[in-house]
Amino acid sequence: MTLLRQHHNGAEISGGLPYPLGATVRDGGVNFAVFSSSAEKIELCLFEGGTETRITLPAKSGGVFHGFVPNIAAGQRYGYRVYGTHYPELGLLFNPQKLLLDPYAKAVDGKPQYRNERELAHFHYRNGSDNAAVAPKSVVVEEQPFDWENDRHPNTPWAQTVIYEAHVKGLTKLMPDVQHAGTYAALADGRVIGRLKALGITAVELLPIQTHLDEYHLQQRGLSNYWGYNTCSHFAVETGYAADPQQAANELRRAVKALHQAGIEVILDVVYNHTAEQDLDVGLMLCQRGIDSPAWYWQDGEGRLCNWTGCGNTVQIAGHNATRWVMDSLRYWVQSFHIDGFRFDLGTVLGREPDFHSNARFFQTARQDPVLAGRKLIVEPWDIGAGGYSLGQFPYPFAEWNDRFRDDMRAFWLQDSGNVGIFAERLAGSSDIFQARSRQPSAGVNFITAHDGFTLQDLVSYNDKHNEANGEGNRDGHSHNLSWNHGAEGETDDAAVNLARSRTVKALLASLLLSNGTPMLTAGDESGNSQQGNNNGYCQDNEICWLDWHRRNEEREQYTRELLAVRREIPLLNEDVWWSSRRVQWLNSDGLEMKSRDWDDRTAKALQIRIDNKWLLLVNGKHSPQTFVLPHGRWVCRLAPEDVPVSVQPECSVSHAGIWIFVETGETV
Repeated sequence: MTLLRQHHNGAEISGGLPYPLGATVRDGGVNFAVFSSSAEKIELCLFEGGTETRITLPAKSGGVFHGFVPNIAAGQRYGYRVYGTHYPELGLLFNPQKLLLDPYAKAVDGKPQYRNERELAHFHYRNGSDNAAVAPKSVVVEEQPFDWENDRHPNTPWAQTVIYEAHVKGLTKLMPDVQHAGTYAALADGRVIGRLKALGITAVELLPIQTHLDEYHLQQRGLSNYWGYNTCSHFAVETGYAADPQQAANELRRAVKALHQAGIEVILDVVYNHTAEQDLDVGLMLCQRGIDSPAWYWQDGEGRLCNWTGCGNTVQIAGHNATRWVMDSLRYWVQSFHIDGFRFDLGTVLGREPDFHSNARFFQTARQDPVLAGRKLIVEPWDIGAGGYSLGQFPYPFAEWNDRFRDDMRAFWLQDSGNVGIFAERLAGSSDIFQARSRQPSAGVNFITAHDGFTLQDLVSYNDKHNEANGEGNRDGHSHNLSWNHGAEGETDDAAVNLARSRTVKALLASLLLSNGTPMLTAGDESGNSQQGNNNGYCQDNEICWLDWHRRNEEREQYTRELLAVRREIPLLNEDVWWSSRRVQWLNSDGLEMKSRDWDDRTAKALQIRIDNKWLLLVNGKHSPQTFVLPHGRWVCRLAPEDVPVSVQPECSVSHAGIWIFVETGETV
């Protein structure tokens, strides 16, 4: 590789501006700005073919090194070499032999390969060889006009929001008759959007689409990080999901625009809690570690990284510049791609200083930002550090994944739990978690399954995880799944087992989609998708995780559509208010008001819920017949788990577990 220094196209670099950070096209050239509180010198490295030009950034303002280079433009490949004291005990790991990505890069050329120790050495922070030939390069991007056609955020009220968690590739890869299956382009396909719209979905929550890498241990085994929770460039669109990688950004924009035209919001799952550099044992030096590791990562007094994420490092978001980096990234996705909201992976890290605080710097900054105003912000309210479980402790406007809903509903329908009180608390919105902090029910994002864990079909088909394909001896993934195989492990031809599974699935779906709060449905659960018992498919970019549309359960899809239609018909579920005794009555199976003895009876496992004297839910948690004495009124069955005749006057007998929905007509039956 040819090396040139300090001059580029005959022009000397000038001081430029310290903001905005990253590479900004302006005035016939590009301004570069990068933050480092501890570096002594930073070289900007420009690449053209086999030639590298190194130019020292000449100015420094408040820890930001910056410079302006004339006569270059969008498409320019570049990187940084950072010089400073190598002092591992303080976490200072500067190594100018390693070419580093720009933390603000809006595009990246190439992905590093470290499939073995020899290749890994090229990226190890202690290695003294120059790695520019194999290192990924940042790419200068200039925003180009895009015809949004008066696109607007749908701004669906929280009370009417139904979230559909999906993977861009896995959602459509096996979908028949869809062009460019598995890409952003397919996400914009009218048939895909029509299916979502018909189902009743109002928001698609996409697993990470920021540029990510495969971890060292996966590359060693020839696997890849399918989920994408190993981000290396938080401003760049992942090109692997594009029909045309050179047009990845615009493909994403077209998908967002098409979804918006159907009234569907787009929420991005984002990872700001750790980076792809992993731990110091792996030792990757790709970006932050070589720029200013102590400013980017939490570490102890001896320079060891704090691993509160389980991924080898934890971003120190409490730092002023890290907070600015996250905020700049979020604003970029909203302004450039019209994104409607974000789900923050391991959200407790956002509030660590280093203990978790509800009024942490990041929360205060996000709350007052005008660009984020009105965007849906959702957190996964935990990490694996001390005090990391923070459900119910996040401030407005952050909603939270409610894993208590997941576990309590699973226990009620799949285990021996007969706790109707807990069932009722979760169905009513988990006021015990959110109301005390003056939050509305929508602050709880209710879910039965998510990308991490069993699919809904597998939840009723497996007692144990089956993650052998991951290559970790089935040690990975959760072991406490609260699942039940109904008498046979995995797929079976036993009709009785399959019928029982179907009934339980419908009970779980009804519990989710008729609950107070914000429901989140995992893609494929409405159609019976299975991952063959794998509850940790993060590394299975194949038929294990891709939705199998050829085997979809159309009857279950129809039931899900009907449930969401009923949800829209019940006013109380569209108002984001806490349930009161004026509007909701809890009745036992005899149609009488629930008393303490009824709530404490773990064997009855049955109750009725009357809403606004108009709607009635019959809940039978037993896998045996139950007779209900209905309250006064003329009730007709609006939706039953099975298409069978239902006698409703004056008693209703049901033959199995499930939820039956009745409506009061005021007319003679």
